[in-house]
Amino acid sequence: MDISKLFWDSSIEDICSGYSYDEASGKYICLICGEVFCKGIIYKDDEVFMEAEMASKVHINKVHGSVFEYLLTLDKKYTGLSDIQSKLLECFYKGYSDKEIVEMDGEGSASTIRNHRFKLKEKEKQAKIFLALMALLSKNHINDDGNKKLVEIHRRATMVDERYVITEKERENVIKNHIKNDKIVNIPRSEKKKIIILQYLVQKFERNKKYTEVEVNEVIKQMNEDFASLRRYLIQYGFMARENNGSIYWVND
Repeated sequence: MDISKLFWDSSIEDICSGYSYDEASGKYICLICGEVFCKGIIYKDDEVFMEAEMASKVHINKVHGSVFEYLLTLDKKYTGLSDIQSKLLECFYKGYSDKEIVEMDGEGSASTIRNHRFKLKEKEKQAKIFLALMALLSKNHINDDGNKKLVEIHRRATMVDERYVITEKERENVIKNHIKNDKIVNIPRSEKKKIIILQYLVQKFERNKKYTEVEVNEVIKQMNEDFASLRRYLIQYGFMARENNGSIYWVND
């Protein structure tokens, strides 16, 4: 499951709730980590029994804290927020008054905070118009052509630039030329092609699982012998993260 694609394809309502429902499979899927809860199955948390949708909500609260907090951790290239705007939104979410925010920060004034509130409201209006424009554009099916439709960027991508402008057709061609029998036959030098290979490789790792460096190497070796380079690239491009001492690795959703 490509959880990043599912996340970006989800409605605003689903993103706010933190999960989406796949009617075809009867599954509730956490948009943060990909955890699945199947409709018709009863789940137990401590001594409480609950149906799948409620289990999804409990999972998000217990494992991820809140969807709001998670969204604020996304890079500013996705949120479009400055550092001060992110900080203020967190304060607003926690219910602090303008006066309390000024006292905590030790700078500015209540009028400065009110000015930021106004700018954020204007930003919200712009976002609504932009979403409406994109929805209307989508209805025209302009991007249905595989030569134009772009591959979704994973949420923790680093250095997002023209290297990530990848069409579905380009992705298919790169995989066809560089992956044979589920093996990476060579690591392309092209940055764009390398990203496509890494997108393919990271799917071999389980979400929500912690790996040792040895375990990471073993997974990569099944695809290509140059595990050291590929492991480094997975970290460099934000597909995986690790502890500072390199002891633990995980998929960076």
